[in-house]
Amino acid sequence: MPLKNYGVLKCKVVDRKLGEGQTPHYQVLVSDGKIQYRIAINVKSKESPSELLYFVDDNFDHPIIKGLVELDNGFNHIERQPNGLALDFIRGNFFDTKKMKPLPHNVPGPDNDLNELIGLYIERALTSQDTAIYAFGEKWGPEDKIKDKYFGFVPGNGIHDIHMNQGNAGRFAKDNGTWQDGGLLIHYPSRQQWVGIFLAFQSQAFHTDDSTGDRIQTEIATISAGVRIVAAMVNPVGEDKQETITLINSSADIIDLSGWSLTNQTKRKFPISGSINPGDAFKVTLDENLNLANEGGTITLLDNQGLKIDGVAYTKDDTAREGWTVVF
Repeated sequence: MPLKNYGVLKCKVVDRKLGEGQTPHYQVLVSDGKIQYRIAINVKSKESPSELLYFVDDNFDHPIIKGLVELDNGFNHIERQPNGLALDFIRGNFFDTKKMKPLPHNVPGPDNDLNELIGLYIERALTSQDTAIYAFGEKWGPEDKIKDKYFGFVPGNGIHDIHMNQGNAGRFAKDNGTWQDGGLLIHYPSRQQWVGIFLAFQSQAFHTDDSTGDRIQTEIATISAGVRIVAAMVNPVGEDKQETITLINSSADIIDLSGWSLTNQTKRKFPISGSINPGDAFKVTLDENLNLANEGGTITLLDNQGLKIDGVAYTKDDTAREGWTVVF
């Protein structure tokens, strides 16, 4: 079963506590201006290996930002579907999951563990009056007459599962689902900066079923992984207005693209065919069956098994100049 109460909490940081104990969570006290909540962020896995995978993007830029800033403060339910505000590490092209690295939660010394990494950005949010934090996950509460066990406010209320929520096996497979991943996005207006903090467990898989979010036991061929999306003509000039997507083969082998496809943020597939020689570029001309939105969107490359090979995102600012190619 997917998460029962998925959404995003838009709020401001009030206080924090380091994650400690057998199942440590970095705890953040936040407020939407009227109601207090606690954000519980996993910093250690119950499964082996215990170190979480993390990726931090200090210059997060994605079409999702436009919708987030328009949200009201407080908890907002999100539809678990593409082309909306839901997070999906695999399908949403928010970051490259191959860049995630393991990090222990508590290591002696400064600035070398997950507690301190998260704390760096939370402390910055705590000392900045205009900062907004967006916590994606599953909400609990309000728990009538029950005091929060970390910060003491009543009623207990909060959000957890601030991590990838698909690709689980065993006892946690019941939580699998698509378009329901957790994460933290922090907006620092005075710094003109968005930061994305993304966490996953090493026991999770990064290829999952498009319907259930269950792990897929497969591997992508090494040479196939050498194909990348490098550019797109999103806002072309001329009467025909032909949009294009350019791929490159960085491997040392000829790659057959038969059965491969491209998708946009609606996840509608556009079939491609042909082959790419080593080091060559391959331009795909789109038609009315796949459109690239000028307001911002995503582009995903799938192989002949439907597995994601590469994915990129672009914003409205990237497409502002008509006839210019967006380079990724």
